[in-house]
Amino acid sequence: MARAQHGVLTRGQLLALGLTVSGIRHRIARGRLHPLTRAVYAVGRPDLTANGRRMAAVLACGGDVGLDGATRLRPDRFSVPGVVLSHESAAALLGIGREPEGAIQISTLSAAKRRVPGVKLHRRPTLRRDSVGYCERVPVTAPVQTLIDLATRHERRAVERFVNEADRLKVVRTDELRRALDDHPGERGVARLRLILDRRTFRYTRSELERAFLPLVRAAGLPLPRTSVQVNGHEVDFHFPTLDLVVETDGLTYHRTPAQQAKDRERDQDHSAAGTHPLRFTHGQIKYEPERVVRTLRSTASRLGGAPP
Repeated sequence: MARAQHGVLTRGQLLALGLTVSGIRHRIARGRLHPLTRAVYAVGRPDLTANGRRMAAVLACGGDVGLDGATRLRPDRFSVPGVVLSHESAAALLGIGREPEGAIQISTLSAAKRRVPGVKLHRRPTLRRDSVGYCERVPVTAPVQTLIDLATRHERRAVERFVNEADRLKVVRTDELRRALDDHPGERGVARLRLILDRRTFRYTRSELERAFLPLVRAAGLPLPRTSVQVNGHEVDFHFPTLDLVVETDGLTYHRTPAQQAKDRERDQDHSAAGTHPLRFTHGQIKYEPERVVRTLRSTASRLGGAPP
């Protein structure tokens, strides 16, 4: 049973390894095999890792084992998996989203009606060769395909989070994603994702707190700022070039120690010495006092001559 991937095997794989039906039953009785779903078994012990549960779902839907040694996504030159992890489950495996609650999301080319407990099955007419591969030895939709699928199921802010995380982890860069959409003409989700990625409105952000700040900028009537850029020798959260204004957003984790607070003061002093106007908001203000933040942005921009009263 050394060929088990993530501790799971199918009945067909067990038979191919030389076991008989009675041998399978004997191992179940002895606690060496544990039935998970129809014709899929856990080897050795019933509790599985997250990847074990994902692999079991793929196998239960008619999929094959993944490639040995494939730790990040890569296509297989010899076969294209026809049953793959997809949507939120694929995002979790790729590291760009959280593990979804409820059913594991699986996509399949098969038109056969199949119901698997704990699995949401998506039947698709096609899966492009470059849209599937293996990650951690589990068949999965590629990052571009995964983001297209997510765009069909989530609102704009959530999709921006997925895209930002994919960019941050270098799973797929935002510019590469824009270009890759040209290879998926007419596919559901592409038009919506293309709109979200519009260069005039999309901005790369690194934290949930920053994403909460951008709508307040729009409400204050300010132009969208540059994000995560170098100004006066420091990387800043937001920079409004026309106002020569720098805005920092202080999260709860990284800005509450005395050392960090002292570093923040030095950054503000460097900006002031260079003629740049620093402005800083806390996590609590952005999350729970958005009206105050909007008023402050408006008054500051008005004082700097960059916004109407």
